[in-house]
Amino acid sequence: MADDAEMTARVQDVRLAVGRLARRIRQIYSLDREGGASFTEAAILVRLEREGPVSPGELAGREKVTSQAIAAVISELQRRGLVRRGADPGDGRKVIVSITDAGRAVLRDNEQAVARALIGALTGCFTPDELRRLDDAVPLLNRLAETA
Repeated sequence: MADDAEMTARVQDVRLAVGRLARRIRQIYSLDREGGASFTEAAILVRLEREGPVSPGELAGREKVTSQAIAAVISELQRRGLVRRGADPGDGRKVIVSITDAGRAVLRDNEQAVARALIGALTGCFTPDELRRLDDAVPLLNRLAETA
């Protein structure tokens, strides 16, 4: 097992690499801001697209942000017609948030911009072996994000 110094160095390396990649992706999102979605808005749209309608509180918990933070983002997305709020069919006292067709279109446009940039980097700078290793790292990074 790695000693404390090795583990600390590993953690720093992972944190810096993931931070740089996240910053770069945020920069790509900001380049296409007109009518698009910020990184945080896109993350919420992706979750709603994949998981379906959900309450704001559940959304905040899944995104690991405060209810106040999620409320502000949802309000902005709703103002732009990208999400809608409605009554929970199972409990009319609860509010659920769902993605609209306009939200799906913005999400698709944002994802295409990021995909183009990352595909260009992957095809231009990585060997087939490195791409396989990157594929293997993705589930590990997701597990780290869920358990940290």
